[in-house]
Amino acid sequence: MSATALTREPAAIGRPEGPSLKEMARRDGVDFVMATFTTMTGRPCSKLVPIGAADDLEAGKMGFAGFAAGAIGLAPNDGDLIVVPDLASYTPLHFIQRGLSMVHCDTFRLGVAHPYAPRQILKEQIRQAAELGLDLKVGAELEYFLVTKDPGGRIRVADETDTANQPCYDARGLIRQFDHLADVSRAMESLGWAPYASDHEDANGQFEQNFAFDRALVTADRVITARYIIRMLAEKRGMTATFMPKPFADRTGSGLHMHMSLWGPAGSAFPAPAGYDDPSGFGLSPTARGYVAGLLDNADALMAILNPTVNSYKRTGAETTASGSTWAPRYATYGGDDRSVMVRVPDDQRSEIRVADGAASPHLAIAACLGAGLDGIRRGADPGPPGAGHHEGRPPLARTLLDAVEALEGNRVVRGVLDGLDPTGGVSAYYAKLKRDEFYDWHGAISAWEIDRYLTS
Repeated sequence: MSATALTREPAAIGRPEGPSLKEMARRDGVDFVMATFTTMTGRPCSKLVPIGAADDLEAGKMGFAGFAAGAIGLAPNDGDLIVVPDLASYTPLHFIQRGLSMVHCDTFRLGVAHPYAPRQILKEQIRQAAELGLDLKVGAELEYFLVTKDPGGRIRVADETDTANQPCYDARGLIRQFDHLADVSRAMESLGWAPYASDHEDANGQFEQNFAFDRALVTADRVITARYIIRMLAEKRGMTATFMPKPFADRTGSGLHMHMSLWGPAGSAFPAPAGYDDPSGFGLSPTARGYVAGLLDNADALMAILNPTVNSYKRTGAETTASGSTWAPRYATYGGDDRSVMVRVPDDQRSEIRVADGAASPHLAIAACLGAGLDGIRRGADPGPPGAGHHEGRPPLARTLLDAVEALEGNRVVRGVLDGLDPTGGVSAYYAKLKRDEFYDWHGAISAWEIDRYLTS
């Protein structure tokens, strides 16, 4: 669908039934709202809007100098990026600052949905799924490290006593960070997100917090909000919460595991219908098998979205870690209750994409996976035999960000997701250049590894 087909003046967008932004804020004792959108790198950008100006914000009268925000496809001479709040995403943040709230916004330029905006890109894929009678629901696992810096500026685990060789689920390490974890969980509970677990993950200083799955756009917005909440609450205790995929070379990296399920008018579309024998033995429907096949067939190109930094490939390329496992897939494979594969199928209700990491934009990551899965459904694709050993004909996943960018450029499906609102192909080309430049910026830096290896060789 072309961008012109989605043209609409922000001020003319019909607002949903129910209270206005100003009314919701006054009800909750909120004085300021953070009007927020994200760049293509997943960076949240906000203006702090007093509630007295909430009507103007809701009417599409709030502008941003888009180029200044970063990777959003604009030049210094481009006009303002206009934001329009999605009131369904309104979130009070009293636990960070009394009187504060956040609302996620759609972005427009010249009355047209901005094609470089991750939220708009995801909404276009949701629309395409709806044409097939499908709706995507997503649950996200947020892994991150709690760190501080030593006097020399090097990062270290915030809890200096967290030194176990296999710290996953460690009860002592968990409770030593109880105040932070409990505050995050209470915040999620107060927002109605139904948090259900916090745990110490597989690396020293690493934790995971989970909340209930929901529709794709809701979960993507909540991941952005949750990262903000986690970071700000950590700062209050003198720590840095980092979602960097691999901050420590010898330890497990941080993923953004996403549990995905497709739903139709009659309920979940994943379980096999009566009379259908799933060859995998997992009880999946042809729709679910096509979805999984689409993820596998487009895996290398997906890596550029799901693993979007130079550092990402230190996680997926790791041979081992101090705990004994990297928990990151090396091949485009799928399996049952198997955490070594790219796509895990723990039951007949969902698939878990295990390759994405903490640096990924949740909106772009979910959009890319949905687009790849829909491609598999449309083609009636078959994922082949399950199991980590079944990667015949599939090369290892991209080893570097540059490899992933090159795979993206040669893949019509994932490029098509990025270009969902831009038929000229400008968005995917912009993203590929952005990431290629990032790789070469890193490549141009001199590392300690090079000094150690080459200084006197």
